[in-house]
Amino acid sequence: MTWLVTGGAGYIGSHVVRALGAAGLGAVVIDDLSSGHAAFVDPGTPFVEGSILDTALVRRALEDHAVEGVIHVAGFKYAGVSVQRPLHTYEQNVTGTASVLQAMADAGVARIVFSSSAAVYGTPPTEIVTEDTPKSPESPYGESKLIGEWLLRDQGVAAGLKHTSLRYFNVVGSGYDDLYDTSPHNLFPLVFQALLEGRTPRINGDDYPTPDGTTVRDYIHVQDLAISHVAAAKRLAADEPVEAAYNLGSGDGSSVGDIMRTVAEVTGIAFEPVIAPRRAGDPARIVALGDLAGRDLDWRMRHTLAEMVDSAWRATRGASHE
Repeated sequence: MTWLVTGGAGYIGSHVVRALGAAGLGAVVIDDLSSGHAAFVDPGTPFVEGSILDTALVRRALEDHAVEGVIHVAGFKYAGVSVQRPLHTYEQNVTGTASVLQAMADAGVARIVFSSSAAVYGTPPTEIVTEDTPKSPESPYGESKLIGEWLLRDQGVAAGLKHTSLRYFNVVGSGYDDLYDTSPHNLFPLVFQALLEGRTPRINGDDYPTPDGTTVRDYIHVQDLAISHVAAAKRLAADEPVEAAYNLGSGDGSSVGDIMRTVAEVTGIAFEPVIAPRRAGDPARIVALGDLAGRDLDWRMRHTLAEMVDSAWRATRGASHE
């Protein structure tokens, strides 16, 4: 039983590939290495270097490796940058997803797990998000992920595609010391890079109506996320019922202040973060309930915040010394 992982050379995708292996399932990776790393792909895993926009290439990967389903992680994942690059975002995330679905239809592959985003909710009317919370994305990135979910839904109606979408906020930590987040836009890499360069990390606003005045979000460990992607794939493969979408959330969240204090404790580098102005449109608190995913997808928070920081710091420091 083999699954094609699009974006399998990236931070999240490479963890999904290894989780598939740990579950006794085969994996094939397709990645254009625009943000992924060939070194993140184990030598024994078939690797197709190329873009998901190349429908014929995706189809060949599906057929050549007798793929049973797709875990679609590839995409342009930078919400803030998407505002400046909407056309690029839609090409990668909407046209790219349509290309994958076309290749699947051509190859007779009818199962897909889609890496969606909690960005589909925008600024929700409540602090606690469920799968039924109204969708109101506020960036081309969030819009593109919602359209991706619609594409899966419509292909399900048209062609019997079996699918589910996983929505989540901030993915952190490392499951392996040689896999780590290299995004120039995510909080953990930004904080670690500042510390490694002798700079002081910054917080955008400390006057929110939260216990410590900083914004509260879900921070989930990448390994926990990967396990639930594989659990979703296994349910689809067994023709077991799945929801159209699941939130992978903590239910309570952590504040940016919590993150900074934990980073200082774990790294042993004492610092007081610089307080910068609020970012426009940042809600005080948004966290997601993961009850449905806990019921169906073996979802749970297996790591403390300190363990998330420690695993990410260890992998990042190892990479900085290479």
